[in-house]
Amino acid sequence: MTDVRPASAGATGDVLQTLFRTEQGGHEQVVLCQDRASGLKAVIALHNTALGPALGGTRFHAYASEEEAVLDALNLSRGMSYKNALAGLDHGGGKAVIIGDPELIKTDELLLAYGRFVASLGGRYVTACDVGTYVADMDVVARTNKWTTGRSPENGGAGDSSVLTAYGVFQGMRASAQHLWGDPSLRDRKVGIAGVGKVGRHLVEHLLKDGAEVVITDVRAESVDGILARHPQVTAVADTDALIRTAGLDVYAPCALGGALDEVTVPVLTAKVVCGAANNQLAHPGVEKDLSDRGILYAPDYVVNAGGVIQVADELHGFDFDRCKAKAAKIFDTTLAIFAHAKADGIPPAAAADRLAEARMAEARRP
Repeated sequence: MTDVRPASAGATGDVLQTLFRTEQGGHEQVVLCQDRASGLKAVIALHNTALGPALGGTRFHAYASEEEAVLDALNLSRGMSYKNALAGLDHGGGKAVIIGDPELIKTDELLLAYGRFVASLGGRYVTACDVGTYVADMDVVARTNKWTTGRSPENGGAGDSSVLTAYGVFQGMRASAQHLWGDPSLRDRKVGIAGVGKVGRHLVEHLLKDGAEVVITDVRAESVDGILARHPQVTAVADTDALIRTAGLDVYAPCALGGALDEVTVPVLTAKVVCGAANNQLAHPGVEKDLSDRGILYAPDYVVNAGGVIQVADELHGFDFDRCKAKAAKIFDTTLAIFAHAKADGIPPAAAADRLAEARMAEARRP
């Protein structure tokens, strides 16, 4: 462990503005981590710990610059504060990013060094898997840091969290159907899923069991082929553009990368509901109003995809799947409450969700 510095030492411009922006609550602590022996360069960002220790995954990505990595950690950690708050967890928001291509530089030595940095925070940050990191990686990180979740069952963990993530998204869809059509069932509704990887494939199962008509797409042909082989009644289209323009689409579920909703996609979207597992679906501020103006109901992504974080949080108390599933089922009620709040206040659901999350964090801050 060779270097820990505040992010302000190496970040400028927009990064510093995000770090101290008061309307976003500011960030409590950001550290840059470097271990020259293993090649580790990482950022750990703690946004808000009013509700408890920060909880959020570790992203491993080849960022174009250190500033870009810091900015991503800041944005992701803020999102985790809101997600954990509305999931009813006693955790604040945090996130870590490791800089570099995981296919090229990921080693046990690097992960062990990263674990030592997490340990140096003394429990203020609890880590887990994210893009570029997996259960096996968390098993390694846990060897130098006890504040690690998302481990394998063999090592006392809960394993893959995609099962409950998909279940929570399904509950969000049921709530959307209840709010819009007066019935929580997706039977005979046409649902388009963009991305049928770890989460999306489980979502397909839930929807088919509920009687929905499912249309899918994925940039990986093998993922699509796997779904069609198991479920020949599912329809596949060439790409996301074809999916969002599908006639008669009732629900669009972005389950791949973020930024799926923007000024290009929203005007041509045929679905009446957007509810999916992808993080950061709104490409920029104002998209939520564009959806609302078109009469499209948006289930906020960080609300409906919280099943995974519910699972990893439970791991800290001795993982129990049934207990976690019961908590994830409450995403149905939370989503309905957000829709009701949005309607009463005349604001988009994304704004209503933010207000409710901020209220819970503010209440925790009171003496």
